[in-house]
Amino acid sequence: MDFHDATGAIVSLAAPPRRIVSLIPSITEILFAVGAGDAVAGCTVYCTQPPEGVATKTRVGGEKNPKLEVIRDLDADLVIANVEENLREHVETLRGWGIPVYVTYPHTVADGIRLVRDLGELVGQGERAGRLAGELAAAREAVRKSGADTPRRRVFYPIWRRPWMTVNRDTYAHDMLAECGGINVFGGHERRYPEVTLDEVARAAPEVILLPDEPYRFRGVHLADFQAHPEIPAVRDGRLHLVDGKLATWYGPRIKEALAILPRFIGGESAA
Repeated sequence: MDFHDATGAIVSLAAPPRRIVSLIPSITEILFAVGAGDAVAGCTVYCTQPPEGVATKTRVGGEKNPKLEVIRDLDADLVIANVEENLREHVETLRGWGIPVYVTYPHTVADGIRLVRDLGELVGQGERAGRLAGELAAAREAVRKSGADTPRRRVFYPIWRRPWMTVNRDTYAHDMLAECGGINVFGGHERRYPEVTLDEVARAAPEVILLPDEPYRFRGVHLADFQAHPEIPAVRDGRLHLVDGKLATWYGPRIKEALAILPRFIGGESAA
């Protein structure tokens, strides 16, 4: 059967794969969620979910520096990668060895839900994946309805510190914030991952600041960084929150949790 990936490449599989290597942590979680965990032969050192599932899997390095020979020696019959997180040269090397590589690139929450269905079909778990995707779509619709009459709040969502970096509208994180009632204060920036200063953040006047624990591991000590700018509405009103970074950046089953939690941080009352 032929499948078209996010790059337009055709991935041909004669049968459902039984030796899958996932090069993306959220993809690994999706594979287990749709019932394909037993078919996962390897994953990256950053794949942590589900803990009991990945514990026995062969680690094939990181997203940017996978051990291609290990993947080949695993007799992988499918590798799943991502346009942004993995390197084209690695994808081409694997394909040159005759290993099918399916490349993903969800930009929005809707894309992330669709990806669950697509991966389910790809790995022979279409029915189970369809049910999960339906649950996620229902959760998204419920959040949209419940927030229809709720004022949207301006949000600063950094992904790095020293230098401070954030996201623009052309990112999955931006769309997740929007689905949860947020207005990304740097959504209009021309760069996908712009560097910003705290003075620029102050001028953007976010009403909520969300500090994720990945890719940069923000912790409680970093809340003090913003005390030099008491004029920022989020600082003034006590709306600075440490959050699980997977909520805004992992697609798949994590979407349901994100849609339940992030609206409370964005639209809820100020911190005690």
